[in-house]
Amino acid sequence: MRFITMDVTKCVVCRNCEYACSFQQTGDFRREDSNIRVEYYDDVKICLPLTCMHCDDSWCLEICPASAITRNVKTGAIEINSERCAGCKMCILACPFGNIHFDKINMVSRKCNLCEGEPNCVSFCISGALQYTESKNSYQNNRQIFQRFIENL
Repeated sequence: MRFITMDVTKCVVCRNCEYACSFQQTGDFRREDSNIRVEYYDDVKICLPLTCMHCDDSWCLEICPASAITRNVKTGAIEINSERCAGCKMCILACPFGNIHFDKINMVSRKCNLCEGEPNCVSFCISGALQYTESKNSYQNNRQIFQRFIENL
């Protein structure tokens, strides 16, 4: 299965990924509409691009009372059907990584859908921090990259 992986040593906080995602999803360049978020921690000089890990054991999928969250068999992405979403925010509470957010205008939860297998954020990442790679376990891969970074501080 393919996932978006992040290399925190390469991210330059350009936010191109956020703008590319926002445009792909809504046709506008508003960072708050992006399904990838770049967090910058000035005290330790680290930036973390954060997006859905499309977990094998997806707690958000299991907890959704409206059955609005499913796995796309073609891409492997965990997707939210906004037509079915009740806006209860249970998925937001269930996500251990905090990678689901709430669209206050449409009153639905939103998250990365891997852009049908061609993630726009990866295409527009100028530093190469984001990669769309084959991996058995995306969050474990990202955790290992981050751990190597911390060890080198």
